[in-house]
Amino acid sequence: MSVTISAKDVAALRARTGAGMMDCKQALVEADGDMSAASDILRKKGMAKAEKRAGRAATAGFVYITPADGGASATMVEVNCETDFVANTDEFKGLCADIVATAHASASVGISDVAPEGGILDAPHAGGTLGEFVKAASAKTGEAVAFRRVAKFASSDGVVGVYRHFNGLVGAMVELSGATGPDALDLAKELALHVSSADPVAVSPADIAPELLDRERRIAEEQVAAEGKPEAIRAKIVEGKVKKFAAERALLEQPFVKQPDQTVAQLVANVKGAKVIAFARFRVGEE
Repeated sequence: MSVTISAKDVAALRARTGAGMMDCKQALVEADGDMSAASDILRKKGMAKAEKRAGRAATAGFVYITPADGGASATMVEVNCETDFVANTDEFKGLCADIVATAHASASVGISDVAPEGGILDAPHAGGTLGEFVKAASAKTGEAVAFRRVAKFASSDGVVGVYRHFNGLVGAMVELSGATGPDALDLAKELALHVSSADPVAVSPADIAPELLDRERRIAEEQVAAEGKPEAIRAKIVEGKVKKFAAERALLEQPFVKQPDQTVAQLVANVKGAKVIAFARFRVGEE
């Protein structure tokens, strides 16, 4: 059974990979419409310039963050609606502020998607539950409103720095341990800004999920084979590509966005005792 490939799907894959329109369409045909599989096909063929993690189709809404306890904790949420028109109303912005305040008081430490029912949505809010509050907002605005995900960090011996882009579409938090005070908090804030821009997948190369490295290794193996490299050196080239990928996507190995001649690890070393424990990055509509 053939799958219909829409122009919207082709455009989304082009935005995600940077490949040409016809190449994107052919990859989607080969992958039976699967966006991730099509992206891998393009990368194996060397057609994808860079995977931009465009994720799913853009959704309106905002990322909201509330730092608290003098920088010892913070909570970040993503709240979605259907249109920018509703997102930019004072009513929707007030809803987001209410949700992040309730989440900070009730959410567990960590990063998680919000289930359709139960969990954080059962938290008390305005004489009912947070879930009821969100449903009422949907009825009031005439659009589907969703509390999509939440991240909460709290440090007992460090700080949590936050950054929210001016348009409210991207936000990040970074938790440090081993250091407190103004210098540590400034560092955490700088790292949160970096995370929002550089989009790492792990703190260090050792923390990158094995399945992600295996995926990159398979792609590299097919690339090297397609290039006709001698069998005797293929394994070394493949491992070099995987190592390069790990360095590019691990926070501590990345060049600091505001000073590219310095790595994030070198920046962290400027604050005695500081160690990056965790980070979170939300972009509206992105996986």
